[in-house]
Amino acid sequence: MLIWFILIIIPMLFGFYAQMRVSTAYNRNVQIPSRGHITGREAAAAVMESAGIHDVEIVRVEGQLTDHYDPSEKRLALSEHNYDGTSLAALGVSAHEAGHAIQHKEGYAMMNFRQVLVPSTQIASGSAQFLIILGIVLGAKALGGIFLMLGAIALAVICLFQLVTLPVEFDATRRAKVQLVNLGIVGKDEMEGVNETLDAAALTYVAAFAASLGSLLHILLILMGGRNRD
Repeated sequence: MLIWFILIIIPMLFGFYAQMRVSTAYNRNVQIPSRGHITGREAAAAVMESAGIHDVEIVRVEGQLTDHYDPSEKRLALSEHNYDGTSLAALGVSAHEAGHAIQHKEGYAMMNFRQVLVPSTQIASGSAQFLIILGIVLGAKALGGIFLMLGAIALAVICLFQLVTLPVEFDATRRAKVQLVNLGIVGKDEMEGVNETLDAAALTYVAAFAASLGSLLHILLILMGGRNRD
């Protein structure tokens, strides 16, 4: 029971905390306009232009915090509030996504590795829970053990993807903070709001990795327990 609490419940609570923190930080700083009144789209374009990137399309997408960079399409997608917004949160998130575009242009090794993992991670994400549930229903011995092992392998792939994601996201955030100041998009005294937003967002990636790692260790313990009983 204690192991289950440590490996499952604590990471779950950490995930809830991370989501609450990023929501609170974003909602607070999206209300604070930057002095330069530059939109998120303009900020992303300026950051990419400073790195010599002129072939990435910037598009508006629906939703909140649905921002992402698609290296396969060379498309930078910004949610509505960030695309048109001039807030500290909008500029921070937009510059962060532009940081991913710079990583792509420079051939940042961890980003390339993450892209290689995408197909297998998509398969693992779609099958992990099914395999684990089936394995638990059948029991940790014999056929059930096989399904649990396959589920553990799927979780391991997901964990590896999320582990590689951490330096990719941290590096993009670092680039965003530097470029926003260097390009004069945000004053140094305005960076507190940008930092709060981006640091809170980074915490969600840490929480996701912790949750997947906890689940993986939990399944491995179940498998080990089944073998010990044999």
